[in-house]
Amino acid sequence: MNKKYTLFVFMLLMIAFAGTKAQDVYTITGGELLFQSGSIEKGSEDMNTNMRFTLWFHLGEYVHLDIGENVGFFTGIGIRNVGFITEENDIKTKYRSYMLGAPLALKLGSFKNNFYIYGGAEYEWMFNFKQKTFVDDQKIKFSEWFSNRTPSFIPSVFAGIQFPYGMNVKFKYYLDDFLNHDYQGDGEYEDYTSFTKTQVWYISVSFQIRNSEMKDFHSFTNDMANR
Repeated sequence: MNKKYTLFVFMLLMIAFAGTKAQDVYTITGGELLFQSGSIEKGSEDMNTNMRFTLWFHLGEYVHLDIGENVGFFTGIGIRNVGFITEENDIKTKYRSYMLGAPLALKLGSFKNNFYIYGGAEYEWMFNFKQKTFVDDQKIKFSEWFSNRTPSFIPSVFAGIQFPYGMNVKFKYYLDDFLNHDYQGDGEYEDYTSFTKTQVWYISVSFQIRNSEMKDFHSFTNDMANR
């Protein structure tokens, strides 16, 4: 997908988001379980990649603006642990970055029943990078804040479905390479120049709960405890 086109769509969503009159505004908190993989190439040849599963640390806080019973928007902020795993010549390497993102999405469905589909775009700041390399029963670790081994910001597009009672399933695809392919460090496992593609995707499963409902539940449990 053309990145300029994606950013154009993102801007249109922002304009629509700013110009609509909301009938209902509320906040939602949610965590995520991420099942990650990617399209990883070295020298234009596909690499063997394993599914990567993470549940820590993922947390999002989102603001929803419903302009009717069936059309709305949401934005917010979320932090995630995203990456991929490669295996080559009995060498396994795990690459991951903590990301701070701000999504903007359009949603369509039945808000009364909390059942809708959604889609949008997001920019994420890659602020903490870690690499683990496993070779000959040895583990080599590297971690760095604001690393130049990755881009500083990475755009993505996503689509998902919200089910009643809170369950949410989403697919996200990153439009830029996860690694900086110009990076060439001093160590044997620090040369990224042989990578030609490192685009990551994931499927997430989460539970989205309105903050007002959490407050009601907390008040209910306190009342029951005090009886």
